[in-house]
Amino acid sequence: MAEEKIYINTEEGLKRLMNNGKLYARLLGKFRADTTFADLAANLSAGDLEKARISAHTLKGMAASLSLTELFEQVRDLEGRIKERAVEEDALDKVKNAYDETIARLDEVIANYVT
Repeated sequence: MAEEKIYINTEEGLKRLMNNGKLYARLLGKFRADTTFADLAANLSAGDLEKARISAHTLKGMAASLSLTELFEQVRDLEGRIKERAVEEDALDKVKNAYDETIARLDEVIANYVT
């Protein structure tokens, strides 16, 4: 049986912010509006591995800070492949899937903490 993926670890995210739900919701909203994923995709498409590495590193940090677990894991793996200059044609696919699923779940989490 496949292990269920954790996209947003709300308990951990809140713990990082001293259980401040309003702050967590605000930061998740800012993440949704952030363009780092789009920058990463554009940099990879253009073949600019140094800018792609920087974008991946930034996205990885945001995902870690907000406890966006699956996205963090996928970006971490991609960043490693970029550093090794071993980026396959479909390298962004797993990151995109994790990003899209995370974004799809944000509103529900945000709604729980906005008053």
